[in-house]
Amino acid sequence: MFLIPQNLNNKRALVTGAGKGIGKACAIALAEAGADVIIISRTKKDLDSVKNTILKFRKKCNAIVCDVSNYLDVEELFFKIKKLDILVNNAGTNRPEHFTKVKKQDMDYVVDLNIKAAFNIAQFAAKVMLLSNKRKKIGGSIINMSSQLGHVGALNRSVYSMTKFGIEGLTKSMAIDLAKNNIRVNSVCPTYVETPMVKRFFMDKKFKSTVLKNIPLGRFATESDVATAVVFLASNASSMITGSSLLVDGGWTAK
Repeated sequence: MFLIPQNLNNKRALVTGAGKGIGKACAIALAEAGADVIIISRTKKDLDSVKNTILKFRKKCNAIVCDVSNYLDVEELFFKIKKLDILVNNAGTNRPEHFTKVKKQDMDYVVDLNIKAAFNIAQFAAKVMLLSNKRKKIGGSIINMSSQLGHVGALNRSVYSMTKFGIEGLTKSMAIDLAKNNIRVNSVCPTYVETPMVKRFFMDKKFKSTVLKNIPLGRFATESDVATAVVFLASNASSMITGSSLLVDGGWTAK
């Protein structure tokens, strides 16, 4: 048999930024594939909604309010987690500004969430994964949510692109450090997805039209497109893939 099913039964996954958008879609998709899920976000109402959906798949779901940019909150979170097989390191943000107009407080905010928090979450998660004496046999998967702008630049996206290029470097180095323990580390790099955050940017019709023209497939990615890629990287179907980027960009970076 050559086809390996994307079955996540008996796996436990953690998804950050799981209350809305891509994180929500990833959490639901992982549960649909068989995983028990821990979902975290800053907003309890959003988490409760996602949890109710996940419970329909008869999978366990722990919903925890946590600000991933607060180190003490993250440390407390991981004191409670004793088993983990999959991390979707998804929480992130963007504050588009022309390079010459970037404010220090905006740069600090984006860097703190997109880079520092992502690093801390990944490090804590890897340590929990390594608690299992069966880790080398059963493996583990860490998926960092990056962007096509971790591979190319774009107008008014200097800080965001800087952080996503950083995620790409982090992914590759983590993959090397954790390979001997059979913990794979990869990134998923979407093009523009019509999430709640991106929809605010698309209120500028000219910007929306320009973005669409830059995607050779002629359409925006969906949350499902990204979640499907995440489930693939979480599963044994991708067991020989580590230190790589899965571009879900409709051809944007192929030009």
